[in-house]
Amino acid sequence: MDQGALGDPRGAAAARRPLSVVVAGGGTAGHVEPAMALADAVRRLRPDARVTALGTERGLENRLVPARGYPLELIPPVPMPRKPNVDLLKLPLKVRDSVKQTRAVLDRVGADVVVGFGGYVSLPAYLAARGRVPIVVHEANARAGLANKVGAKFAERVLAATPDSGLPGAQTIGIPLRESITRLDRWALRAQARQHFGLHPHAPTILVFGGSQGARTLNTAFSGAAEALGRAGIGVLHAHGPKNTIAVQQVPGAPVYNAVPYLERMDLAYAAADLVVCRSGAMTVAEVSALGLPAVFVPLPHGNGEQALNAQPVVAQGGARLVADEDMTSQKVIDEVLPLALDPQRLQEMSRATLGSGHREADHVLAQIVLEVAGQ
Repeated sequence: MDQGALGDPRGAAAARRPLSVVVAGGGTAGHVEPAMALADAVRRLRPDARVTALGTERGLENRLVPARGYPLELIPPVPMPRKPNVDLLKLPLKVRDSVKQTRAVLDRVGADVVVGFGGYVSLPAYLAARGRVPIVVHEANARAGLANKVGAKFAERVLAATPDSGLPGAQTIGIPLRESITRLDRWALRAQARQHFGLHPHAPTILVFGGSQGARTLNTAFSGAAEALGRAGIGVLHAHGPKNTIAVQQVPGAPVYNAVPYLERMDLAYAAADLVVCRSGAMTVAEVSALGLPAVFVPLPHGNGEQALNAQPVVAQGGARLVADEDMTSQKVIDEVLPLALDPQRLQEMSRATLGSGHREADHVLAQIVLEVAGQ
């Protein structure tokens, strides 16, 4: 008999029933996708494990979590100010109610460990689990948010995507990514991907996207440069966002400029591309790096500057270029992005540098840590 289980009531309980992991990563895809990648990795290591996601009724988790086959428990949201200030003092009643409901979820599913990825779902999860259930914190951004700063104070383990996240003692492991990305063979899928999107099979191709809602700056800059790109023999796959529309000048006989509202098959979009131009959210940077895709990152100009910081390690290694939002114009596309897309040797050098900055095994590493903390 396992002597560790005899000496640890939690270990004994875990030995009698399947492992129960609760992930808190609702709100945006940048929080939800790492949580789902971890969930998949846990299930690969422990097929009998139960993984429950926490979320709120207005977050993307309502679409993403059920689609991945995991149960979703909704709790009241606790919007977090980016810094400790007077707004934080207005939250005690909301926090108390959310913590109470979250604690009931943890009890109902028999949680063995809570894994938080930041955002307004994580704070009540950390407070509900404190002193009751072991906590693991993962910070995806280069600059930690307030929820993870709070959770890290009483977590068993603290992990981060990059060094210097602002969480003392954090172990750098990268961001957990779904296997459809980390195991993607871009070259093997290239012909299928380009056919799927109606792109030229051999022309240099740029993938442009600005997150799930698109980015006005990228939409304006690339639609204005569409004619020049076409005349240069460059194809474009451009996700402009479901609430936006763009008009592009298609050049007769030139490679297609395919503008779409949303990319359901992101794996094929990556496989079709020679170069990507996009925002630099933590998840996007991690995926691009893992795939070895040369990139031009255009950080979101709002927030606390974390998007520029997210991109910095890849840029420093030579795998990407950084362009400020206010500088990304149609002329910038023509003067800098267009020549880069036509330079296969430079793209190859950037690809090698990008691969060197990625963490393809972060999902497996984090899953092992979670099992260790859970006593498994």
